[in-house]
Amino acid sequence: MESKKRLTNKLAQFWKHIGPGLVTGASDDDPSGIATYSQAGAEYGLSTLWTSIIAFPLMAVIQQMCARIGLVTSHGLTRTLKNHYPRYILYIMLLFSFPAIVMNIGADIAGMGAVGNLLFPSIDASFFSVFFTVLLLGLIIYLPYQKIASVLKYICTVMLVYFLVPFLYKQDIVEIFKSTFIPTLKFDKNFIAMIVGILGTTISPYLFFWQASVEVEEMKHKKSHLVVDKKLVHTMNQDVDFGMTVSALVMYFIILTTGTVLFQGGVHKIETVEQAAMALKPLAGNLAYLLFAIGIIGTGLIAIPVLSGSLSYIFTETFGWEEGLDKKFHEARGFYVIIAISLLLGLAMNYIGITPIQALIYTAILYGITAPVLIAIILHISNNKKIMGEFVNSKTANIFGFAALLIMMIAAGLLIYLQFI
Repeated sequence: MESKKRLTNKLAQFWKHIGPGLVTGASDDDPSGIATYSQAGAEYGLSTLWTSIIAFPLMAVIQQMCARIGLVTSHGLTRTLKNHYPRYILYIMLLFSFPAIVMNIGADIAGMGAVGNLLFPSIDASFFSVFFTVLLLGLIIYLPYQKIASVLKYICTVMLVYFLVPFLYKQDIVEIFKSTFIPTLKFDKNFIAMIVGILGTTISPYLFFWQASVEVEEMKHKKSHLVVDKKLVHTMNQDVDFGMTVSALVMYFIILTTGTVLFQGGVHKIETVEQAAMALKPLAGNLAYLLFAIGIIGTGLIAIPVLSGSLSYIFTETFGWEEGLDKKFHEARGFYVIIAISLLLGLAMNYIGITPIQALIYTAILYGITAPVLIAIILHISNNKKIMGEFVNSKTANIFGFAALLIMMIAAGLLIYLQFI
């Protein structure tokens, strides 16, 4: 009884310390990301499973740098850019980030609406899209930051459904093990495009801005916010690592699910999340289909506040407006107006002829162009003693950071080549 109580207390303490990292990681697996992973599994089976192993350390190290920048400077990434770098870099980031994030929001809203229609066929998908948009806007404006953070953290538990779905279908353990640890490379245009797409949707620039800004928000609510020490940085790193682990595992299990159920069932073309959910139904049963669909809505509820919030932080920090999810609407009107505009523009995409697939392609191109530039800047900031003091990057962080920069530069080049040349 005593040991059970101690375990419960440890779990409660662990859950208490888990914060922005988990939400960031969960938001990385948004409906548009799930569509990409589903297509990878359906088209190539288990051949892309290894990408989750490669992506994890790259995601984790960049997000740790962003979180550390927020902790040490007490500013978001945009404000730090504004204070230490030429303004034209900031405005270029703004120019590319705005359309990319809005299209990402639009694709996610459309995906949630379509899945809502799958679960309740008598209700039109557009109704669900409007419903989720209004619901999220109301919650973001009405709830204070701590409530939003708590709600998002609990919604993250929905991600557990993706850990269950593969086990509802017979699996070949030996093949899974080989595909996980032995990379498969095919010198084929479509396969390379898929690898680039996976990297693009996994290491997304909006997460960099969100991570730094939300760490500042978190510190405002902690008594220790005046002192940044190694213990605090270590706790933050654990939080980020946990979040990125969850993100990588969700990615892994979605590819595993679609790479066994859909690929082996002869379904090789998946363009949207609702297609993935529908294809699972006759092949893996109602439970797998239902869990997959619920997971899509849950990830959308996490990702859209992060997407719109990151965009709002970028704008407000650029122009020096009042900002913060901890502020009420009348205290930071500009901040909440940007969130509202981004959600409404994302919703409007459903009515102006931009399909979710087109939105994903455009988003991938814009993210692909901005990600290497941002990673280079984040590396420069994280190694600048004038900004970071004693909390500059370790050698290990720099090795993984420069690896991420090199890989994303190659990915960006390949993405532009495949799309335009």
